[in-house]
Amino acid sequence: MALWVWAALLGAIAQTGRNATQAGLTTALGTVGATQVRFLFGLPFAALFLLAVTFWAAEPVPLPGPATLGWTALGAWAQIAGTALMLVLMKDQSFGVATAWLKTEPVLVALLGVALLGDSLTPGILAAIAIAVTGVLILSVKTGPTLGHFFHARPAALGLLAGLGYGLAAIGFRGGITALPDGTFLIRALTTLTLALAIQTTTLLIWLILFDRAALAGSFRVWRTSLIAGFLGAFASACWFTGFSLTTAANVRTFALVEVPMAQLVSWVHFRQKTTPRQLLGMAVILAGVAALLWQQV
Repeated sequence: MALWVWAALLGAIAQTGRNATQAGLTTALGTVGATQVRFLFGLPFAALFLLAVTFWAAEPVPLPGPATLGWTALGAWAQIAGTALMLVLMKDQSFGVATAWLKTEPVLVALLGVALLGDSLTPGILAAIAIAVTGVLILSVKTGPTLGHFFHARPAALGLLAGLGYGLAAIGFRGGITALPDGTFLIRALTTLTLALAIQTTTLLIWLILFDRAALAGSFRVWRTSLIAGFLGAFASACWFTGFSLTTAANVRTFALVEVPMAQLVSWVHFRQKTTPRQLLGMAVILAGVAALLWQQV
């Protein structure tokens, strides 16, 4: 099995854990305060990952040029924008509707990858992406009034813009990695990750200092939980970035949809929440799309 598949799988597992940890922080810190934890407390771990790999490989950190800085800044700020739009959408709509719109991201990533990076996607890969996204729709969208709300102009616009933000983030990060002049795939991935987290941390620190100092101070009061969320976030991102260094962003972000069945499994086992036949069907279709994607790589 390709190395990027293992990287994406580990990323999905770590991100599921990070999301569960961050959910508990939202009550204590508020939305923006809990969001910044993944960046502020993740940055030191990303830097440690980079230093460990450079020491182990006896390889210097590549110096980012203007192209890497530009692509990485685009990805960093697009990810923040996507997160903000996602939070607005989740306040306005049900979790299922929000999830469905957000998980159209692989389609947008595929289109952006072709347009901006010249990625090559076969008809088989495009079909696999379509199958996986269809599974998310089945899993997330109920019939009845919710289905009507799904196609309402406001949630549609917010959802597509949030998905576009996350899509631009994936493309920006892959562009930053590929623009580095030298280094192995792992060094380039971790260099870009550390740079991205530094940009995001600086941006959100300025925001919190100006507008929400209480949330910033609160994240240090619950530093143990914040450190766990930061570590899991940095580790998940390191896996995603490693995947971006080895294959197209569309492949990685489509495979990342296995996170959806993982989250459902956590809800079922840990929180004892029931899983409906519709949800089981949606998870099966997602896994079928991921399997079709992997089959294309053989």
